[in-house]
Amino acid sequence: MSIADTMFSPATPTPDSDSTPDQPAILGFDPGRQKCGLALMGVDRKLYYHEVIPAEQAIATIGRLRQKYPISLLVMGDQTTAKSWKQQLSQDLPDPPRIMLVDERYSTLEARDRYWQMYPPKGLYRLIPQGMRPLPRPVDDIVAILLIERYLERLAGNR
Repeated sequence: MSIADTMFSPATPTPDSDSTPDQPAILGFDPGRQKCGLALMGVDRKLYYHEVIPAEQAIATIGRLRQKYPISLLVMGDQTTAKSWKQQLSQDLPDPPRIMLVDERYSTLEARDRYWQMYPPKGLYRLIPQGMRPLPRPVDDIVAILLIERYLERLAGNR
């Protein structure tokens, strides 16, 4: 066991549930040039899956997730590479899902905080102030979770 294992919670996200949602699910997508974050959440806000993947695997991974889960909508951030990714998804996915763009400003900062809520530090590492703790892995998947939540809040009229 390494020092990192004792300080951090799991660095590699895995599917959060082997079950399939009874209702339509929303796929969150945080697109990037090098890596992308994916998250799958039911409209009841139950998280089924989240992962950071290399950008070149995004289309194939989304295709596999669409075969396994009843994805009714893809929600993605509206900044960096959104326009080109939206076009690529529409061209490369068979029967492309409806795509909604969501304001992703400050989502990376919010994801840093959410990471420590989801995976609290262990041992003496808890004593280091949160702002001084380096993240053990990218948080693009957590950004994807936040994008889904922002979309659902917008639907509910809270934003």
